[in-house]
Amino acid sequence: MTNWQQEYENGSTPWDKGAPAPALVDYLQEHGPLRGRVLVPGCGTGSDIIPLAAAGADQVTGLDIAPLAVEAARKRLAALPDAVVAVELADLFTDCARPPLAGTFDAVWEHTCYCAIPPERRPDYVRAMASALKPGGLLLGVFYLNPWDPEEDQDQGPPFGCTEESLEASFSPAFDLLESRRPARAYPGREGREVVRLMRRRG
Repeated sequence: MTNWQQEYENGSTPWDKGAPAPALVDYLQEHGPLRGRVLVPGCGTGSDIIPLAAAGADQVTGLDIAPLAVEAARKRLAALPDAVVAVELADLFTDCARPPLAGTFDAVWEHTCYCAIPPERRPDYVRAMASALKPGGLLLGVFYLNPWDPEEDQDQGPPFGCTEESLEASFSPAFDLLESRRPARAYPGREGREVVRLMRRRG
């Protein structure tokens, strides 16, 4: 696994665009807020937490494994009420399956976390998100399909690419797919390389 703290120490954070994911902004404008308590795994410096809270989620919790990311996110979100936003230092693979996180979230927003995980650990990610969600909870995510150009090594990473078929194979043991579509907007350079999926946890 990548040493994410070291990446922040080195200032090597190309995934941090300083602004929320365009696909998230568009979804919230079109469909309204993700209701209840929302989890943002691998939240980084908190760019996506802001629109989720502003749209009307009751509470948004960001998790990250890098202390520098958590520190930066807390500073960035300091003006927002503690009752609305929180950022915790946590390992999603273990902490989402035990109190106080397990079974407490109504929704998950996924962005740049799944693609950062080595493919062999993706089943662990799915189990962790299912553990964090209440039965019937939603997982909304924008997934990076092909991060590398054709002449580049397609197996390098992170980020690690995926296909819509592999996403279905990964999530189908615990989630039902409600919607899948290509986003109308993306960060520059990611146009046509992402898919937005809305899923519901079984149970």
